[in-house]
Amino acid sequence: MKVLVNLRKPRSFSTPPPFTKPHTQKPLTIFSSHQSTSPNSPNSMSQQHSNSSSMKQELNTQIQQNDPSMSDYPTPLSPPLPAISKDIELNRAMSASSNSSLFLLSKDDIIFQDQWLFVVNKPSGVYCETLLSSAPALIQQPADSTGPLEFHLANRLDRDTSGVMVITKLHKAAAKLVKAFTDHKVHKTYIALCVGITPKWSKIRLKSGHGRSKYGAWRVYSSLDVGRNLPGGSFVRDMETLFEVISINGETPLEATYEGKDNEENVAVVVEEKPLIEVKHRDEVVVRAFPRSGRTHQIRLHCQYLGMPIKGDVKYEGVYEWKGETCVGHALHAESLSFEHPITGVPLKFQAPLPCWAAQAMGL
Repeated sequence: MKVLVNLRKPRSFSTPPPFTKPHTQKPLTIFSSHQSTSPNSPNSMSQQHSNSSSMKQELNTQIQQNDPSMSDYPTPLSPPLPAISKDIELNRAMSASSNSSLFLLSKDDIIFQDQWLFVVNKPSGVYCETLLSSAPALIQQPADSTGPLEFHLANRLDRDTSGVMVITKLHKAAAKLVKAFTDHKVHKTYIALCVGITPKWSKIRLKSGHGRSKYGAWRVYSSLDVGRNLPGGSFVRDMETLFEVISINGETPLEATYEGKDNEENVAVVVEEKPLIEVKHRDEVVVRAFPRSGRTHQIRLHCQYLGMPIKGDVKYEGVYEWKGETCVGHALHAESLSFEHPITGVPLKFQAPLPCWAAQAMGL
């Protein structure tokens, strides 16, 4: 016999609810416009559109005035996610799930291996957790090992980002390597193919804030807002990336050599306001990025802010179609990782082979 239990409190009509003083708000005024001209005339339709926009702006202003909490949070400097990105990202996620279910790690994917860890070249369009789950079938336990292998992702890459990933084999190595990433002691380089304005700099250092907006999207914030609270209980964190231009439309600019070291030639930009960028002509720009912090979508967000979003990165205003081809993912590659071995302390540097799009864009 089924027993249905109603967990809602029974409604009582014997006593009226306690009186609470209503929250005092400024009245919302809805404006109405009457047209003396014909409603189907062009002038009338233009005037109606103008009045409608004014009404919406006035209404939003009044709502913000009546809800002080909306003005307590910092304003993001980068735009919200484009409407087109929702369906495209969903299709890409479904495709990646299918690819990941069929993916098997092979010896060709391994760049380095010892008894503590191994380094792999992650392909684009595959979730990094897939590499972790397929590791036991390829990585055998060493004969001199005293305990079972415990695979752990030391770093993560976005679904469409390819390149260097480190997977540890034992908990001892995982704990130390994760701490090295957290303390920013791991040096990383990325290659990105951007489509946008031609940069007027050869090297630039960009500092900004980073955080989730009201609707959960990652956005760029002013560096002055670092530490301020955001919706959902998080707060604005600092974000810094060094960029170097490698090529523009397949041609290498002068002085395109940089090793991630600070020098007086670098253009330093501290983000405090929205960028004033007018895109009149779009070029292909290949950049090498040196992230000094490890924020989610950091390079993608900073490229968007600079007016040259990554090709195929529809979430951050990247082109979906370019030169007659549809982009199946964003063009971002984790080129190298440098760190001290978590157990032996030996300096290590690993570099993944460039994908085809990077080699072609760089004229290699």
